[in-house]
Amino acid sequence: MSTTMKDRPSLGFGDELDDFDPAAWTKPESPGPKLAPEETRQAAEAAGFRSREPGRAEASAALAPQQRRRRTGRNVQFNIKTRAETIKAFTRIADANGWGLGETFERATELLARENATR
Repeated sequence: MSTTMKDRPSLGFGDELDDFDPAAWTKPESPGPKLAPEETRQAAEAAGFRSREPGRAEASAALAPQQRRRRTGRNVQFNIKTRAETIKAFTRIADANGWGLGETFERATELLARENATR
């Protein structure tokens, strides 16, 4: 070492690393026998965990919004922001009449145009 470099202070690990023997380590013990899948499922359900398996999708499918896609020739998209209750009312009208959302919008537009023409 040159005289201009200072000696590094000891971090206190030298003695422990000199005596380290990786062969002295033992393999960790197994946590125990594996539970049967049915026992695991019951424990998970008791703890409130929900399964992500596809077989459980039937229950959530009833909660999914209804798909209203039809081949109608309508190919232009019109996005608007509105309140949630307005969207619910609009889709309720469409569902009650068996119309798609595009057809419902067209009928509403025609009705408004007729109403405004009489004024």
